[in-house]
Amino acid sequence: MILPNGTIVAVADGTSLTLFRNRAAEPQIDLVAYDDPDIASKNPGSGGRHRQSSANPDSDRGAEDGFAAGAADYLNHMAIEGALDHLFLIADPRTLGELRRHFHPKLRSKVVGELHKDLVAHPVEDVVKAILHA
Repeated sequence: MILPNGTIVAVADGTSLTLFRNRAAEPQIDLVAYDDPDIASKNPGSGGRHRQSSANPDSDRGAEDGFAAGAADYLNHMAIEGALDHLFLIADPRTLGELRRHFHPKLRSKVVGELHKDLVAHPVEDVVKAILHA
């Protein structure tokens, strides 16, 4: 995949969001760390549909959904304020789906690609390789 210069790359899971900016000219990719976002967990809305019981003991799901909603809100503000022109998302499939649920239409129009992988704990070199092979 070729990323335009200035593209924000968001790498997320249910507990963290890391942002990078591509500073290379096409077709190269050179990701530099962007300011660490301060994500406020939100009431995810959709998290309420997940019930905790002995049949579904995933107690972290609601918190992860809340974090994803907060991350989407942060990205929405970036798009609305004009702080990003292009966005490439990398997240595990469940988090990516939860993020999408909360995207503002203006942010949706700026998404240039998505990758369904959990690369949060990986070095930036692995992120670049994954984008190049997407």
